[in-house]
Amino acid sequence: MKSQDIVVLFKIESLTQRWINPNRYDAELLVPHDSSIDWLGDALLHNDAPPVAFTESLFSVRALEQDTGISKSQVSLSLKRMFDVGLAKADRKTGLPKTNTRALLEFIAYGIQYVFPAKEGEVTRGIATSIAAPVLQGKLMTSGELAPIWPYFKGQTKGVAVQPLHENIFAAIRTDDLTYALLALTDAVRIGHSRERGIAIDMMRKLLRVSS
Repeated sequence: MKSQDIVVLFKIESLTQRWINPNRYDAELLVPHDSSIDWLGDALLHNDAPPVAFTESLFSVRALEQDTGISKSQVSLSLKRMFDVGLAKADRKTGLPKTNTRALLEFIAYGIQYVFPAKEGEVTRGIATSIAAPVLQGKLMTSGELAPIWPYFKGQTKGVAVQPLHENIFAAIRTDDLTYALLALTDAVRIGHSRERGIAIDMMRKLLRVSS
């Protein structure tokens, strides 16, 4: 398993909620009204069902390459690995790849901090992640605390660097606030203490629509 596999799974779940099952998508959980998402673009949410050929193209290896910044060959390998271990499966109606959200949540809750650990580094500028991200706004940050950030030259937030799960993570989140939120919550599990991890997992459960 590679860390990029998690990025691919989150992107597939985001595409599913936006295009296949938009009633699952809840923007209010992602970004509070009074927050801003640094440099990110507007979310692309369409409530009308798009043509089948269009949705199939969104889930193609080529499209996933463009949406994640991960090469086609690596996306293909990621999908194979995730199907093999049960973290992805084919949707019964469409045949399109589908994230096994319950299994993914379990892995992130109990395994990711050991398989893909993260440490905070130098102070720099970038994109807010973990407890500083909009999805956790007002829940954990304390006054004067430096924000965890993904180092990025376009970022507007000054904070402590955290190495993202994939070097091209910014392609995956540029116009996708759900993927951004899920990756930020994952970082809260990777680098946080027990309280931060608990809150992050609870929020991720809501975003992934996994019942308790």
